[in-house]
Amino acid sequence: MAAPAARAAHLKDYDDFIAAAAAGKLPAVSFYKPIGVNNQHAGYASVAVGDQHIADTIAKLQASPQWAHMLVVVTYDENGGFWDHVAPPKGDLVGPGTRVPALIISPYAKKGTVDHTPYDSASPLRLVTERFSLPVLPGLKQRDGGLVANGFAPMGDFTNVLLLSK
Repeated sequence: MAAPAARAAHLKDYDDFIAAAAAGKLPAVSFYKPIGVNNQHAGYASVAVGDQHIADTIAKLQASPQWAHMLVVVTYDENGGFWDHVAPPKGDLVGPGTRVPALIISPYAKKGTVDHTPYDSASPLRLVTERFSLPVLPGLKQRDGGLVANGFAPMGDFTNVLLLSK
């Protein structure tokens, strides 16, 4: 499939995402990134508006016929941990970087759990890889290999916070 056709087939807007959820037709894996005033970026977006958007989106996902089999990961791409009191582990020249918050929302989530397993922005990909028995992506192998070579454990795949067996 050519790049423009692939984009048209797979990249959808928020309304398409919510409609698919309501109809019980979300694919096995979906990513959603809020844009504009909903993305909570400093300088032009409001944290309160972004928080409300996330809450509304999660409520719509919870109303989906697929909710019983759904996992929602809410995370941030930057700035979280900027003033953190814990130095990030050193795996390679660029990271993995500062800690960022993540929320795991799912019928499979361990309730009231605070997990201290190190995760990174690729941890959702690690979970997808584990869940669907896919080959590990080369970048994940490289990152985790760098961490191990520097005396750290590989990044987690969220299974520690889920009521699943490996």
